[in-house]
Amino acid sequence: MELSNVTLEIFSKLEQKWLYHCDGKKTRVLSIDGGGTTGIVAGAALIHLEHQIRTKTGNTAAKIADFFDIIAGTGIGALFAAMIAADDGAGRPVYSAEEAVKFVSENQSKLYKVKNGGVFGLGKKRFDSNSMERVLKKALTRDDGKVLSLKDTCKPLLVPCFDVNTSAPLVFSRADATESASFDFELWKVCRATSATPFVLKPFNLKSIDGQTSCLAIDGGLVMNNPTAAAVTHVLHNKRDFPSVTGVEDLLVLSLGNAPLSIGVNKKVRRNGECVEAAIVDIVLDGVSETVDQMLGNAFCWNHSDYVRVQANGCVSQGGKLTAEQVLKQRGVESLPFGGKRLLAETNGDRIASFVQRLVATGRSSLPPSPCKHIAVSPLASGR
Repeated sequence: MELSNVTLEIFSKLEQKWLYHCDGKKTRVLSIDGGGTTGIVAGAALIHLEHQIRTKTGNTAAKIADFFDIIAGTGIGALFAAMIAADDGAGRPVYSAEEAVKFVSENQSKLYKVKNGGVFGLGKKRFDSNSMERVLKKALTRDDGKVLSLKDTCKPLLVPCFDVNTSAPLVFSRADATESASFDFELWKVCRATSATPFVLKPFNLKSIDGQTSCLAIDGGLVMNNPTAAAVTHVLHNKRDFPSVTGVEDLLVLSLGNAPLSIGVNKKVRRNGECVEAAIVDIVLDGVSETVDQMLGNAFCWNHSDYVRVQANGCVSQGGKLTAEQVLKQRGVESLPFGGKRLLAETNGDRIASFVQRLVATGRSSLPPSPCKHIAVSPLASGR
């Protein structure tokens, strides 16, 4: 009993010290949507975000992970998230935002290499999974040859997929990976799993580091194309890593969209009024993203500046292709409390700059490493 009291006193002091470090600071959340194969919206936003951080801090070596406490991503957004959060072995991110976007851009044709199926290549077009997997492995393997896993990230990482075996969503997280090797997966496999879009890629079968947990994954975008809600929920309920968070008022959230707001009715519905099959996945992804944006807009309605959503407003150039410059110059859009959108006076670039002003004011992310759960609990659980 005496030893138990001493143990409780020690942990009480550790908890007080932990909460002291967190006091007065909002927990910063970065979320990156899936959707599309170019990542043009998220890529432009990430580069501008990091540039603004460096400009406002005067630190040319600053990276996005320095100023966020958790990063989430789906589909191509998961690849961006994993790359900017990946640990180089010395506690620093492997990639800057510009390096990550450049890598994806240069390898886009290999990531989403189209191959023709069926006899004489007359079947449905699909992506070459082998080509995609080679690129993902290259991106998430360190120079020393180490294949990175969920544990090998500078900041907590969340990536959703849908597990066909259990018919339920599955969220890969660093928090679970640090608990057990049964929940630790190689990062390239996590990114491959969340990118397994039906009709163009087969479901992806992956196993944990120790081989004890398996998943037959399809595109996480079908259930969480906008992973912001998953990230917010994770922070609110993960008292081990985020003990000072009691509600959304303790959060500062930046959510990055990854596609134009609309592809046009004529591309979704045929002349006879029937839905175009190829557009069904896009409709699902848009619906999921917009529903989450609507809910979060309502949750942060008392302080809109704590939740910023950046996405294209649907206006593109005459050529039909959206450029990074256009993304930043477009006027922002914001969800209204009872549905619908409104066009803002601020551009997307302006909104990111304003967000960074608040981000930098709160300082670099200084949360100390959370204690290992099984070590902390075992002395009390054993009754000694």
